[in-house]
Amino acid sequence: MTWALIAFPALLAGLVQGLTGFGAVIIMMIFFPTILPIAQAAGIGGVIMLTSVLGLTIRYRHHVQLKRLIVPFLVYATVATWSVHLGHVLDTHLLRMTLGGLLVALSLYFTFAKNAGARRYPWYVAGIFMIISGFFNGLFGIGGPLMALYYLSLSKSMPEYIGNIQGFFLIDTFYIASVRVANGILTVHDIPYILVGMVAASLGTMLAARLLIRLDGNTIKKGIYGFIGLSGIYYLFF
Repeated sequence: MTWALIAFPALLAGLVQGLTGFGAVIIMMIFFPTILPIAQAAGIGGVIMLTSVLGLTIRYRHHVQLKRLIVPFLVYATVATWSVHLGHVLDTHLLRMTLGGLLVALSLYFTFAKNAGARRYPWYVAGIFMIISGFFNGLFGIGGPLMALYYLSLSKSMPEYIGNIQGFFLIDTFYIASVRVANGILTVHDIPYILVGMVAASLGTMLAARLLIRLDGNTIKKGIYGFIGLSGIYYLFF
């Protein structure tokens, strides 16, 4: 049963990541905390997606713009390094509900406000997105939704969006995994879970690649906004 609770969520996570560009750890964190401590579950979930994120980055490598990755990552990583230690201090249930409310509000705004997803954010709004994303990534391994909105607003095409956000997540995965290893959150005992999850997630990502060919950009954008809203509802009530 334990292996099923690793493999099946990882398969779904790879599918979601391949279709929307984010959300893999959100899917895994629905299941993993039933068999693992939250910090360990977040760490394992992040590393499981390494092969899928690497594959997507290579696939869309010609659309990756490094200058759009560096500053967001520095802000995001600085906050995540600090917040990774706060899980034992803060009321994480209240924080999850706060994140949930924010995601639902953003989902509704981007779904119903005309051209909301097409405009670029002022630097301070983008900075807030990076700080919030880094904070929740350090706590729960969940930093994708707001960064997805940030990169979606900058991108002229879906390949550009996928390439940049996967490049960002690739750098983040290596960095935050190193922080978790250094803090004893991830150990060699987690390697079997990670390997099984990687295989399942890779299969999910390959399935997503086949589906993407049949979907247009507007459909994918609607799916992204909808999934952000569903993620928020989950964090509000579960």
